[in-house]
Amino acid sequence: MSLPDAPRRRRSDTVRPQTAAVTDAAVRFGRGHTHVTALDDVTFEAHPGRVTAVVGGDGAGKSTLLRVLAHRVRVDAGTVSTVPRENIGYQPATSGVWPTLTVDENVDFVGRSYGMPVSRIRSRAGELLARAGLDDARRRLGRDLSGGMRQKLGFVLAILHEPALVLLDEPSTGVDPVSRLELWRLISATAGEGATVAMATTYLDEAQRAASVLALSGGRMLATGTPDDIIAAVPGTVGRMPELTAAPAAGLAARVWRRGTGRHVWSPAGGAADDPAGIVPIDPPDFEDALIALSLAAGDVAAEVDVVPGGRTARRRGMPSAPGSAEEAGPGIPRGSATAGIPSVSASATASARGIVKRFGHATAVDDVSLDVHPGEIVGLIGANGAGKTTLLRVLLGLEHADEGEVSLFGRAPDNASRRRIGYVPQGLGLYKTLSVRENAAFLARVYGVPTPTLPSALREVRSNIVADIGLGRQRQLAFALALSHGPELLVLDEPTSGVDPLGRARLWDTIHAQAEAGRAVIVTTHYLQEAEQCTRLVLLAQGRVVGHGTVDDLIGTATAVLVRSDDWQRTFATLDRSGLPIMLSGRDVRVAGHEQDAAHLRDRVRSVLGGIPATVEAVPATLEETVVLLDSAPGGAGADATAAEVA
Repeated sequence: MSLPDAPRRRRSDTVRPQTAAVTDAAVRFGRGHTHVTALDDVTFEAHPGRVTAVVGGDGAGKSTLLRVLAHRVRVDAGTVSTVPRENIGYQPATSGVWPTLTVDENVDFVGRSYGMPVSRIRSRAGELLARAGLDDARRRLGRDLSGGMRQKLGFVLAILHEPALVLLDEPSTGVDPVSRLELWRLISATAGEGATVAMATTYLDEAQRAASVLALSGGRMLATGTPDDIIAAVPGTVGRMPELTAAPAAGLAARVWRRGTGRHVWSPAGGAADDPAGIVPIDPPDFEDALIALSLAAGDVAAEVDVVPGGRTARRRGMPSAPGSAEEAGPGIPRGSATAGIPSVSASATASARGIVKRFGHATAVDDVSLDVHPGEIVGLIGANGAGKTTLLRVLLGLEHADEGEVSLFGRAPDNASRRRIGYVPQGLGLYKTLSVRENAAFLARVYGVPTPTLPSALREVRSNIVADIGLGRQRQLAFALALSHGPELLVLDEPTSGVDPLGRARLWDTIHAQAEAGRAVIVTTHYLQEAEQCTRLVLLAQGRVVGHGTVDDLIGTATAVLVRSDDWQRTFATLDRSGLPIMLSGRDVRVAGHEQDAAHLRDRVRSVLGGIPATVEAVPATLEETVVLLDSAPGGAGADATAAEVA
């Protein structure tokens, strides 16, 4: 966070909230031939009373732009309009929480740094910590907080002194959907009180909630405006691909990406010579498709990560085929499909858990959970931090012993031999940053007893470079290449696309699907629910129990939602926020979700809460994120019948 140069006064007494802006800004780091351009001719505006999002992958320039507005980085060209340092609240990507201080000590330290009276620190802290759900954690150390709690505390510290301008650097990255919704309530309320809020994010669903968006790629502007403006600005056409009987030509393949069970394609204005017949236009495309199409139109190229030609599962010498593996099952293996439902139980499971219970002291982390993962399918584990996802994975892989229940890998109890048949990409990528690319590949080859893998051309170009110096995009490419190099039969991916731009994310999912289609079983954990449509099926955990499972449509089920529009936006949002209803900002509108099977009942409930505030209340389809929040908040309700059921 940004500490002041001098004690500040209340926002209302000093600096009126104002538009923060940069115009034609350029920022370069380094000199001569070694310089890096972080921002290149970027124009951006954030207005009072609104949340403005800056979206892009790692290295896009998001943090640099926020640091320019925070007086932390000077521009080499262009102009900057912002507020004095003491009237800025800044939350860095690291949350800004001191790990060795308690919650109360963090708040007290920051408040005193801004010259706030002790009485004001106490009253403001009481209000904000209660809204953030941190009242019961005030004596806990920062390092003992969950990821979601730590990010919410970081936000509280950033707005403690009531700044006119609030800058948030990826405040929700790595935060589960439930905590993310709670964080968004705080952010939206701050904007509703009149502050100017600018936030960086890699999550497209979050960007769509903002009043306006700037999309960056490689330090350059890809698009700017409202989400609807950006969608309307897509040149050419986005459409659904027909089923192809042969591999597409290279030019066409570069314009195709997977969405769920199908593929989408971008065709430039006037079409392209290699476009196949039967493309069905999507009008309008959604925000994710729009940004992918704009990236393709701008000539961006995402790194390829598929390093297994033909997609066949390799087998080490002397190791038998796993039951149900590609070698045994052949082309008839079940294939991942978001609409095909649960695969036949006659197929041998690659990984299986039955009635798993795992306790740590008096806390039950996993409570009577069963799960099967079959060859050729992609199972997504979703849920809040602390829901039991990581513990379940560790038990499934034999890294933790269950207190109750049984686990099998490849038809037998997990052991070192079975774990060698697993490919793993952890969220932190699991690379040795001080070794070269070539040394990382050689080390892994010796561990698994396989030949040193042939790396993709993009990695061969930097094979002598230290991994820490090759950039995050190539690091992720290397992690995938190494995870696949020994021909694993089970692929475990922990937040595999964290920090990746939309086009890069689409290319990674192309690779993941190729592995499933080759016969590998795939388990994915993700907090990015727009990726859920890519999975064969989903398993939703809450408080260690399964509260929902199946396809996206299965999980959404009968959940309902309404969209609330009002000219008196601030009063509308504040009223709904105080009601305790699960609300979500959508531009200048508010979405409200509910368990009511009849949308009319939810509309009536919302109108009753609003009282005399003039507003329209319209029924809309519920989203998966809203459904996850509803199911998580009532684990004994809608999804309770699935808690002890076999999820297979």
